[in-house]
Amino acid sequence: MLTGQGCPATMLSIKDALEALEGKWKLLILFSPSSRPKRFRQVAKDVEGITDKILSKELKALEANQLVKREVFSTFPPTVEYSITPHGRSLEKVLAELHYWGLAHRKTIIGK
Repeated sequence: MLTGQGCPATMLSIKDALEALEGKWKLLILFSPSSRPKRFRQVAKDVEGITDKILSKELKALEANQLVKREVFSTFPPTVEYSITPHGRSLEKVLAELHYWGLAHRKTIIGK
């Protein structure tokens, strides 16, 4: 368990994680292709409320952090699929804990 005593290495690792996953969309985008690779339009449909411009930007950032893999197939027109990398899969426990925390938080705040 973290003690919060200001260990510089711990603070740096948390900062790195937050920078890789910052914003309200990245974790939702990452969750979208968790069961199978998906095309851009499928991810956009899963992540309700995101614009194409933001989705494109966030996918590039996730790809730069090696959390998502972009694969282009030589079809006409070209087919592009996004899948989670093994590094991205390492966030499964984080996503699961965030899911359970979100359920408890909703119950505490909203009462449902």
